[in-house]
Amino acid sequence: MPKEFTMTRRVQFAETDLAGIMHFANYFRVMEEVEHAYFRSLGLSVAMKLEGVEIGWPRVSTQCQYFSPIKFEEELQCHLRVTEMGNASLTHEVEFTGPDQRKVAAGKTTMVCVKRDQTGFTSLRIPDLIRQKIEG
Repeated sequence: MPKEFTMTRRVQFAETDLAGIMHFANYFRVMEEVEHAYFRSLGLSVAMKLEGVEIGWPRVSTQCQYFSPIKFEEELQCHLRVTEMGNASLTHEVEFTGPDQRKVAAGKTTMVCVKRDQTGFTSLRIPDLIRQKIEG
């Protein structure tokens, strides 16, 4: 079932702080990176046009808890798991593990499917095509 996705990436020098560890704010960027990779793995995008409608996924909630530091050039495994799909919302968690399988951090994001147009965003029921691909 494609409700889970894993990718591995190296911590970049620009992502570290003066202590030489990945800065806390960069976990949110990586959560977005793995989310985009997950959508691509399903043949989707977080910014796509479907049946003439521009669809987006603004976040309504995001959080991250930190357990252990990770340093420049260490590999970070990012495991995304969809935990809830509502009528218009999608929640997923990302678990970050280090090269020795230690738990580094855990994040959670809830986003809402919207129709984007010149007037702004309007909440939209998750289209059946997207729902089917996520459900497998």
